[in-house]
Amino acid sequence: MVDVPATAVLVHSPYLGPASLRPLAGALAALGHPVVLLDLRVTVNAAPVHQRLLGVFADAVEDALVEGDLVLVGHSGAGPLLPAFADALETPVRGLVFLDADLPTPGRSWRDDAPAERMAHLKAISRDGLMPRWDLWFAPEALSAMVPDVRLLEEIVSEAPEVPLAFLKEPRPTVAWTGPCAYLRLSPSYDTAAAAARELGWPVVELDSHHLGAVTSPEEVATALVPLLSRR
Repeated sequence: MVDVPATAVLVHSPYLGPASLRPLAGALAALGHPVVLLDLRVTVNAAPVHQRLLGVFADAVEDALVEGDLVLVGHSGAGPLLPAFADALETPVRGLVFLDADLPTPGRSWRDDAPAERMAHLKAISRDGLMPRWDLWFAPEALSAMVPDVRLLEEIVSEAPEVPLAFLKEPRPTVAWTGPCAYLRLSPSYDTAAAAARELGWPVVELDSHHLGAVTSPEEVATALVPLLSRR
């Protein structure tokens, strides 16, 4: 019997849009791997963000009419929500892959584990309860160094939503996940998360890239991702 590969469901960060993973989706498809790229931006414009995210995620996967098992791939801020995303689906989920992402902290909020000065900064730059677009959290040259292609960067930036500051205070869903997990580290900023994944016994692959490497080096990221998608 032929082993049908699980479909990779690419889940973008709540602070970005599908453009941040679209080149990776194309690279996976070029390698012959089934892939679905979701667009969850509509869910993050009002609280409670977690509840809205989970509902729209489940509907989007159902609307994609995927056959067979799934592997969920969460980038950046989507990582902590992967167990809850898996739990929201009727379709069997074979595994979770964390792509330069934080690990789950069930029942804890982002604020609970973030440096106090980081939370204070985001609160200071927020207006009317909304954080500015993700690209405005940093100096402009930081993003242009990662994505020198102006067209690509503009596409990513144009999709970035203004997320309620309350999202950082919402406790993350408490969901148990006992299936396979893997970690693909792209940037030094996620060394700690990658080390924690390794301590948990997960397969960990490290690339010498940056946080938006799925945009600028999609073939390299896809090649590293495929063996992790194939694990059981």
